[in-house]
Amino acid sequence: MDALVIGRMDESSMMKNRRSRRSPVLLAATVEVRGKPVAVKLRNLSEEGALIEGERLPAEGSSTFFERNDLRRESRVVWVHGRYAGVAFDEPLKADQVLRNVPAPKRKAEMTDFRRPGLACRPLSDYERQMLERWMTSSPVGSLGE
Repeated sequence: MDALVIGRMDESSMMKNRRSRRSPVLLAATVEVRGKPVAVKLRNLSEEGALIEGERLPAEGSSTFFERNDLRRESRVVWVHGRYAGVAFDEPLKADQVLRNVPAPKRKAEMTDFRRPGLACRPLSDYERQMLERWMTSSPVGSLGE
């Protein structure tokens, strides 16, 4: 599935045609089908369901158990498209259950007024000028061939 289709899924999943807000994530999860766990990536999560990504996804209409950490919900696969599938929970999650499985956003670093140091900022002292002249006139090797 190309990025354009994923972009459309993400756009539509934010609030359009949805009963609850979906929280975008990228977390490890498991979908259990007939007692066999299948590792998936959780792409977004809401009170009603989840968008998952994986190599071996269950077929559309499959009854499953969705698992993420201590969360385990009976669910069913409502659609499959390539590596992506939509899972609907049999019983909706509570908002705090969703938030418990969505990491808090990282705090952005505060930017200070950073400027690259430069030689033109101030005139060189006599000592700095002498040191620079010695460095420019000295040879890194003592004599030819060394």
